Amino acid sequence: MSYRPRVLTVQLPAWRAHLLLGLIMLCFAGMLTRAIYLQGIRNDFLEQKGESRYSRVIELSAHRGEIADRNNEPLAVSTPVESVWASPGDVEIDSDQLQALAGILNIPVKEIKKKLGEDGKDFVYLDRQLPPDVAAKVVELKIPGIFLQREYRRYYPSGDVMAHVLGFTNADDNGQEGLELAYQNLLAGKPGSRRVIKDRLGRIVEDVESIRTPKPGQDIMLSIDSKIQYLAYREISRAVEENKAKAGEIVVLDCRTGEVLAMAGVPTFNPNNREDMKAGLVRNRAVTDNYEPGSTLKPFTIAAALESGKYAPDTVLQTAPGTLTIGRATIHDAEKSGALTVSQIIQKSSNVGASKIALSLEPKTMWTLLHDSGFGTVPDSGFPGEAAGRLRPYESWRPIEQATVSFGNGVSVSLLQLARAYTIFANEGVLQPVTFLKRSGLPDGRRVISGKTADEMKKMLEMVVQPGGTGPAAQVVGYIVAGKTGTAHKVEGNGYAAHKYIASFVGFAPATNPRLIVAVTVDEPSGGKYYGGEVSAPVFSRVMGGALQILGVPSDEPAPNREGL
Repeated sequence: MSYRPRVLTVQLPAWRAHLLLGLIMLCFAGMLTRAIYLQGIRNDFLEQKGESRYSRVIELSAHRGEIADRNNEPLAVSTPVESVWASPGDVEIDSDQLQALAGILNIPVKEIKKKLGEDGKDFVYLDRQLPPDVAAKVVELKIPGIFLQREYRRYYPSGDVMAHVLGFTNADDNGQEGLELAYQNLLAGKPGSRRVIKDRLGRIVEDVESIRTPKPGQDIMLSIDSKIQYLAYREISRAVEENKAKAGEIVVLDCRTGEVLAMAGVPTFNPNNREDMKAGLVRNRAVTDNYEPGSTLKPFTIAAALESGKYAPDTVLQTAPGTLTIGRATIHDAEKSGALTVSQIIQKSSNVGASKIALSLEPKTMWTLLHDSGFGTVPDSGFPGEAAGRLRPYESWRPIEQATVSFGNGVSVSLLQLARAYTIFANEGVLQPVTFLKRSGLPDGRRVISGKTADEMKKMLEMVVQPGGTGPAAQVVGYIVAGKTGTAHKVEGNGYAAHKYIASFVGFAPATNPRLIVAVTVDEPSGGKYYGGEVSAPVFSRVMGGALQILGVPSDEPAPNREGL
């Protein structure tokens, strides 16, 4: 009997085969639809993906506008530099290249790895603003995915001499302090961009199109005179060093136009070396900081008295015995005198005399003149961070406060504010607006006092620098000078420091036809002298004399022989 093996057969339902075939056809249809959509309808998607492998949009930095002084001497210029950037997803780098790159950029290998490992980023900076020779070494490494970008770095030819006025820019060439910040919108311009094709080594093989043309920033011309600026910086530095002071500030104004011709302070910083900048040194203290002006405020008290009609320059007041007690407080004169005229109260800088005059006036009368002279309000010069100072409402003044305000205590000002206020004495009673930009003509000022009062105050301020006054050291050979000394205890906590002073002098010349105002403060002199007539008046004399010569201002009259305090 023969053996016939059994064959097992499975009969599948016909509908299953049909279902499987249908699913396969559906997948093919979906793929076909997707292909038609991408290549026919949305072909830009694939183009973008393809272009992303070789096409790049390069940002083009705008050239920042230059800053020049009033004689067109460059003060801030932009020089081309290169920055190194990478597209992390495209970088192909071995360990030797990584070490070489880290050495050229002076950056730790770990930091470069961290930047190149940032997921989801197509653009990261490895280093900014490199010199051309350093950038060339990076190119020589031929690392795919690492590129160079042209930028600009700000350079300041005057260095620390002009630092507080100009300020500085950051790595993105944006103003951070000073006039660089104040005029950022004018100077910055608008960056541009262009599309290029690069090979795998980052080399541009084709310039495809310009997307946006960069628009350079505007150039600006300042009111600053570089020669006077250097003179002012040199002399305030000398004063701080000789008097072992904490700091010093100086402002030089053209009293006719309100232009700032010079402004300097020490300690300062070098804006070309941003790595060593200290936060406390970058602010312009002549504009942003307040201090009690002391006796440099007395002329405004006397001007208010003359304007009231109650006093004349020859009105006599008794200041003996050199003290004045108001409640529990006693006001002292540095030098005891007896009967003094109003003019002599300014010449001798009598606190008692100024207090008696102030107490005879309505508080509103004094406050109004001080306010109209710019105290308690920002100078509106356009400089960032301007201080408004402190001038309390007259309604809250007690008698002792009204008395102390008369000689500059209980009120605070900036040095720029004080220099501007003196334009009312130098400009026939008219307060001039101040500016850091060069003016083409005379501005419209605002009358604060009458021309008669201004002329009387001018003669009193001339007496201050003559023999018998507190500021003979402010005299300038060949010119008649008018000005006022100030010596104020520094505010410390809720009171005044016993042995810390601010020595100041503010004045103008030539007195017969005023051209310049110079204001000087020296903070905490500790070299054995602390009076404004000893410390700050000599600075005024040297700066004023040199500046008048630089400007070619003719002599008005030989100055009297000098007498020291």
